[in-house]
Amino acid sequence: MLRAIVRFIVSAIVLLLVGFLVPGFSMAGFGTALLAALVIAALGWVAEKLFGDRYSPQARGVVGFLVAAAVIYLAQFLVPGMRASILGALLAALVIGFVDAIVPTQLR
Repeated sequence: MLRAIVRFIVSAIVLLLVGFLVPGFSMAGFGTALLAALVIAALGWVAEKLFGDRYSPQARGVVGFLVAAAVIYLAQFLVPGMRASILGALLAALVIGFVDAIVPTQLR
């Protein structure tokens, strides 16, 4: 349980950072970022179940990147206070992927 809480807090902080850095992507605050982290995780899980592990947002490669961008773009319709243009979602997926490679959001 503690791992899940830490993961969502780190993910929310990353989303706030991305909202500050990426044009076309914004978060209204930390609560919005926490809710967005939950929604993005849920949508990512759904994408993984629909398309399998090869096409999940966690998968490496172009398809995983595009699925991650689509998940981020769709999340804005479920999270009040989150805004993402198509370009903003693509850039956010790129920055989040880069940050996730450096600072993993999962405890091992």
